[in-house]
Amino acid sequence: MKGPQIKNNKNPRFAFVKQQQQQHCLLILISIFINVSAAATATAFDYADALSKSLLYFEAQRSGRLPYNQRVTWRDHSGLTDGLEQGVDLVGGYYDAGDQVKFGLPMAFTVTMLSWGVIEFREQIAAAGELEHAFEAIKWGTDYFIKAHTSPNVLWAEVGDGDTDHYCWQRPEDMTTSRHAYKIDENNPGSDLAGETAAAMAAASIVFKKTNPHYSHLLLHHAQQLFEFGDKFRGKYDESVEAVKSYYASVSGYMDELLWGAMWLSKATDNDKYLQYVINNADNFGGIGWAITEFSWDVKYAGLQVMASKLLAKEQHKKQYGYILEQYRLKAEYYICSCLNKNNGSNVDRTRGGLLYIRPWNNMQYVSTAAFLLTIYSDLLLDSNQPLNCNGEIVGHQEILSFAKSQVDYILGSNPMNMSYLVGYGPKYPTRVHHRGASIVSYRENKGFIGCTQGYDNWYSRVDQNPNVIVGALVGGPDWRDNFMDQRNNYMQTEACTYNTAPLVGVFAKLSQLEEQRNSNPSLVASS
Repeated sequence: MKGPQIKNNKNPRFAFVKQQQQQHCLLILISIFINVSAAATATAFDYADALSKSLLYFEAQRSGRLPYNQRVTWRDHSGLTDGLEQGVDLVGGYYDAGDQVKFGLPMAFTVTMLSWGVIEFREQIAAAGELEHAFEAIKWGTDYFIKAHTSPNVLWAEVGDGDTDHYCWQRPEDMTTSRHAYKIDENNPGSDLAGETAAAMAAASIVFKKTNPHYSHLLLHHAQQLFEFGDKFRGKYDESVEAVKSYYASVSGYMDELLWGAMWLSKATDNDKYLQYVINNADNFGGIGWAITEFSWDVKYAGLQVMASKLLAKEQHKKQYGYILEQYRLKAEYYICSCLNKNNGSNVDRTRGGLLYIRPWNNMQYVSTAAFLLTIYSDLLLDSNQPLNCNGEIVGHQEILSFAKSQVDYILGSNPMNMSYLVGYGPKYPTRVHHRGASIVSYRENKGFIGCTQGYDNWYSRVDQNPNVIVGALVGGPDWRDNFMDQRNNYMQTEACTYNTAPLVGVFAKLSQLEEQRNSNPSLVASS
């Protein structure tokens, strides 16, 4: 039960304001891992296992007709008539969390982050044997977006209704709630949704460019159309689809998503017009104005600013757009320094146990995106051989990666509760996750129909553990005092979302690589 997503983004945090091949580079990587592994002597985390489990989660969230190679066997087909009422095929996609609604904006952000993780850490994911599973997770989302984009200026934004859905506690296989579908079009615009979906499809087109070029081209075609649609017919999607306002309201507006979509199209096409868009609208759209301390499905500025910073490594871009890109970089570093607690006056809060803490409702979403951007920026500094300057304090890439790793380790169990907040990982993890399908006996075991109130009476209110373990789900996490109550009705802490886990896929792969290098080169470790 998600309930209203209260997100006051207009707060003080919005202050205006190659692969290494030589041995000495390998030593650097190993020394990083040593520096960031202070707790490893007490607890050694298996990041490869965490990576494998994280990708299983997306199979548990699938809507539609499940494939023959479905690994999460307690799930079955669901939502097979989605879109029928409106005369379109909207079967497929992902349920966002513990309910059965398909919300377009968080689904698109999920796919963007999965794709970005593969783009940055493809070799590491492949080395862990999980590249095909990552491809499958991305394609399950993009296949749905292709269906949902029924014409150049029409995108189906949502299937299902959050209000009626939350009155029921049913398995997705038993759904009796409304499957009404909502769309954006020329008369009912949604630039934020169009921009984010364009970003997701453009990023995915990069992922599939070599392995499936035809599909990559198709995704890019849709991405370009969606961006043009969102830019030409401007407006917030929650003003066109009011049913979403209580769940995924577009608090930050649509300008960040348009910049975000243009940036991904620039990366996917090398077409200068998209980068020109990012440069020309940098000021008016807030790209170089807003200094942000969160990165989420609703607020894209920090991710955009990190991507823009990476462009400075290209001499052509630096020469042509250096002035604006440097301003993007300054805002990116504001975000990084805030996470590191090195900004003057505006830092991200932390719990007593050291976890970044932004909001009591599903705080882990901000932790996972922070870990991702910190890891990306650490690599950027390593590649450019430059340090970070946080208000006069010089910070090296090792320290940034160290902090990113500390957040991941907290998630995996290095915390005051000694609990892994990644379900299914480690000896202790949440067992009463707020998730309809996981909390009710598997449809494959018992096909007897379970109705709305029957689900609440017989399953939601149970004190027993969930009969199905939703492996790889990252729950909302502890409160600001590091306390966590593993109760099904404690949805602020025990509900998981697809966009919580998605950023961790790439980070787990990166940390797994460093761990492997550390374990396979003991002599180098000793000498360093």
